[in-house]
Amino acid sequence: MSVSETTEPRAAAGGTAQPTESEAAGGTVDETVRELERELRAQGVQRWLRRGLLVLGAVALFVAFRVYKSVGAPPPKPRFELKALEKRDVIEQVQSTGNVKPLTEVQVGAQVSGRVVKVLVDFNSKVEKGDLLAEIDPQLYGAQVSQSGAQLKASKAALQRAKASLATADANLQRAQKLFDSGLSSQAELDQVKGTRDVAKADVAAANAQIGQIRAQLSSARTTLAYSKIYSPIDGVVINRSVDPGQTVAASFSAPVLFVIAQDLRKMQVLAEIDEADVGRLEEKMKAEVVVDAFPGEKFGGQVSQVRYSPNNVQGVVTYSAVIDVDNPELKLRPGMTATVTIRTREALGAVAIPNAALRFRPLEAGEPGQPPKPVVPKTTLEAKQGRVYVVDSQTPVGQETFKELIVDIGITDGVWTVLESDQLAPGAEVIVEQRDAKQEKGFKLF
Repeated sequence: MSVSETTEPRAAAGGTAQPTESEAAGGTVDETVRELERELRAQGVQRWLRRGLLVLGAVALFVAFRVYKSVGAPPPKPRFELKALEKRDVIEQVQSTGNVKPLTEVQVGAQVSGRVVKVLVDFNSKVEKGDLLAEIDPQLYGAQVSQSGAQLKASKAALQRAKASLATADANLQRAQKLFDSGLSSQAELDQVKGTRDVAKADVAAANAQIGQIRAQLSSARTTLAYSKIYSPIDGVVINRSVDPGQTVAASFSAPVLFVIAQDLRKMQVLAEIDEADVGRLEEKMKAEVVVDAFPGEKFGGQVSQVRYSPNNVQGVVTYSAVIDVDNPELKLRPGMTATVTIRTREALGAVAIPNAALRFRPLEAGEPGQPPKPVVPKTTLEAKQGRVYVVDSQTPVGQETFKELIVDIGITDGVWTVLESDQLAPGAEVIVEQRDAKQEKGFKLF
């Protein structure tokens, strides 16, 4: 009997064929493989799906950015910063510093030596001409006056004796002459009498001279005594006192200064040092303003009263002194204060003015790769009283503006604005003061 014959009745008897062990094992492996294939296919689809979503998102972001730049982005910024010409007052000034001084200041000293016995004034004392300020011990000088007075009296007495002797000699000469004329005396006797008379006459002259000398000594002694009292030579205020009672002063070589008197503190002056580059613009009677630290914000009016020719040379720097008279009605300004002086040299009221930043501006052009921009070389050379400005060409779009150069006539300047003397530009016209695209921008750009 064959194998097939044996197998068929067994299958028929059971109704369903039962797999063998080898067949069951092979089926399990196939199912596992199929499951793995399904999982791999699912993972691959997910990866591709994620990649597709990322690509779609990037495309959408790029499209949105381009739309924003073309539709919703702010307009481009101008290349240049502009400033308009204005109609304004331009005042040219010269500024300097100096010290406040009284208009008239007198130093009062001692002309004789000695011990000070009285001091009758102090700082800030108001005095009038002839007021007694101090007194030096007068005893020594009073004694000299008395001595000279006594000598004068003695000299006058000696003069009287000499005159009496002269009168006697004259009488003797007359008698001797009569005797000689009568032949009763000799020529020798007459000559002797004449000699005596001449001596008496000389004694009178000497006595007169002695009196003159003693009188001069007496006058000097009286003057010296008067110098022991120190008087004010002017009306004013004592701004310095350098002596006290009991102090000894010596006037052997020079008169020591005891007091300083200012004549009128309502009139002051400032001695300002002007740079040699500015002194040529100063003239007498120019208006000036004075400011001191003690009263910030307050200005004191004055005017230039003198511009001195004598130079001041300090370490090679040459300056010239200018005297500015200042009114001080409230006595706020005090001697010695440091003052800032502003002198108006020239002014233009209601003039068309250009900002100085526009006159200083020079456009920049791109240099070599990796090199900073460099200034554009001007095409024209300026003459005296000329300036160079740049204006934007109105035909170019914003962000791509071009410029053109203008040569203008200029006048005085206050350091910020300069007067326009020519008529190329009117008030309100705009000139370039800065180039924006020349500035380095920090940060990064997305595109």
